[in-house]
Amino acid sequence: MKRIECIKKGNNYEALNIGSWNEVIDYELPMGPSVLQGKVFVGQAVGATGSELSFQTLVPGQDSGFLHTHKTHEELYIIIKGEGLYQVDGEIFPVREGTVIRVSPDGKRALKNNGKENLTMLCIQYKANAFGGADSPMIDGTILQEPLNW
Repeated sequence: MKRIECIKKGNNYEALNIGSWNEVIDYELPMGPSVLQGKVFVGQAVGATGSELSFQTLVPGQDSGFLHTHKTHEELYIIIKGEGLYQVDGEIFPVREGTVIRVSPDGKRALKNNGKENLTMLCIQYKANAFGGADSPMIDGTILQEPLNW
């Protein structure tokens, strides 16, 4: 089973490496009596406090295995490579590299790889309704007047 590599850790950051997109398939996620091949959660591993992140690779013909919802988490799905079908509340639509999907907690969701190559996606989970206008990156961010020292 593939493992996450810690690159560097400091007071205000942690950097990890999960490998290349082609290596995501090598991760195994224990789920009760079975194992989900090709999925790795990295949010808690990297010390994220406001979200959870996972990467998943589906081989051609594979689907996510089940519909699911969440109690409080909204999700963003970002298709990194490949193509497939996404289903939310019975509606099915095509997805491909560059597709971004937002699903509310109650949305019944699933993903299927109907392409000829592996499909890799990033899923970002966070509490629904946690961000408002005052949370805009342009308002929350501060540009520092310090030189970049590479």
